[in-house]
Amino acid sequence: MSLKIRLARAGAKKRPFYRIVVADSRSPRDGRYIEKIGTFNPLLPRDSEERVTFDQDRAKHWLSNGALPTDRVLRFFDAAGLMKREARNNPEKAKPGKKRLEREEAKKAADEAKVKEAEDAKKAAEEAKVAEDAAAKDAAAAAEEEASVEAADEAVVEAADEAAAPAEGEAEKAAE
Repeated sequence: MSLKIRLARAGAKKRPFYRIVVADSRSPRDGRYIEKIGTFNPLLPRDSEERVTFDQDRAKHWLSNGALPTDRVLRFFDAAGLMKREARNNPEKAKPGKKRLEREEAKKAADEAKVKEAEDAKKAAEEAKVAEDAAAKDAAAAAEEEASVEAADEAVVEAADEAAAPAEGEAEKAAE
C-alpha cells in the first residue's frame, strides 16, 4: 500500500481549512484516511504559529514506514526542520517560445532599421547643410566678383565720359 502524507480539505465554501493526514494514495482527497497528524489554516497570517500544526513524532513514524509527503506538506516539514526540500528551478520553462523569439527578432530588426534610417537622415541633413553653406559662399563670391567687374566697367565708362566731357565743354566755348 503506497502511503501519502497530504492535505485533506475541510471548512466551508471560500473558508478553507486543511487536515494533514496519512492516507492511501488511491483514496479520494477528502475521503478516508488512516491518521490525522495535523492541521493547516491558510486564512491565518504567515507568521502565526497556529497556521500549521502537526505531530512531529507521528510524522517521523509514518515517514520511516515509507509514507511520501506531497510538495506542500514537504514545505511544512522543511520549515519545521523535519525533512530537507530541494529548491526547484526550471529554467527551460522560463525560456520564451519560438513565436515570441521570432516576434522579438522582428521588433529588434525594425528598431535597428529605424535607428539606421534616422542616422542616414541626420547625415543627409548635415551634408545638405554643408552643401548649402558652400553654395552660399560660392554665390557670395560670385556676387562679389560680379560687383567688382561691374564697378570696373562703370569706372571705364565714367573715365570715358569724363574724357569726352571736357572736350564737349571746350567745343561749346569755341562755338560761342
